[in-house]
Amino acid sequence: MSEDYYETLGVPRTASAEEIRKAYRELARKYHPDLHPDDDSAKDKFKKVQTAFDTLNDTSKREMYDRYGSSFEGFAPGGGSGWAGGPFPGGGQPFGGQGQEIDLESLFGGAGGFADLFGGGRRTRGRRRPTAAAGQDIAASISIPFRRAIEGGSTDVRVDRDGRTETISVKIPQGLPDGSRMRLRGQGSPGQGGGPAGDLVLQVHVEPHPLFRRERDTLECKLPVTLAEAVQGAKVDVPTPWGTIALKIPPMTSSGRKLRAQGMGVRNPNGVSGDLIAEVLIMLPAEVDEAFASLVSATSQPDPRSALRW
Repeated sequence: MSEDYYETLGVPRTASAEEIRKAYRELARKYHPDLHPDDDSAKDKFKKVQTAFDTLNDTSKREMYDRYGSSFEGFAPGGGSGWAGGPFPGGGQPFGGQGQEIDLESLFGGAGGFADLFGGGRRTRGRRRPTAAAGQDIAASISIPFRRAIEGGSTDVRVDRDGRTETISVKIPQGLPDGSRMRLRGQGSPGQGGGPAGDLVLQVHVEPHPLFRRERDTLECKLPVTLAEAVQGAKVDVPTPWGTIALKIPPMTSSGRKLRAQGMGVRNPNGVSGDLIAEVLIMLPAEVDEAFASLVSATSQPDPRSALRW
């Protein structure tokens, strides 16, 4: 079962940023590996707390976590997802992000804070433990078909890691937008001194569809109809990601009219669904007989270009 990050930190889903940071500091003090060098359960708990904080402390990551849930951790729309603005000096990633050395004093309130936690800064006897450092993140780009981005699925990604090329299967969440950044935790370079591995960060490009286009959670398409269907009205079949639907064409429908099919657009894992907008495009026959041409010529219509202005 997937981890509930709010439950891990012991805060409600409505918790403020300060409440999240406060809960994190308390749990980090409680489970930090330096306090429990031989307790594997404490180390595991600390990693879970760190993962939960990394997501909920970042506004964009928290928004996407609330939206997509933990079925796809670290998914975020386009733009940077760095650690700027966090509670650490220089906006740095806590606990050795990008291979940096851990700054424990800044985490636990400066001189005296963390030192007091360890009894005046004294360390256990024996050999000094090596400083743990997280592995480097690995960046890569992937291109996925339009349909797979809408419906969800999986794709293979080739990654160069430590001089070796590996193939990783990546889960594509339903409704993934173009320009997203996907973060796969622990799939980057290995850490040092027992530190966690870095992450694999994927920049996502969604290939265009020949007939459909996407605007946020709305799908749009051109809907060709015959002249008779536009004049008399009809029900026509329209394909969607969720099956073919029968869309009603009202009588006397002109080209350019937009018809809406509710809930047949982009569907997100959190249950939110967009609509499908079909723009009517009247298709005239390739050839017409004289009777049809005479009928059209005799039909009285207002000037359709009367509102055309520069």
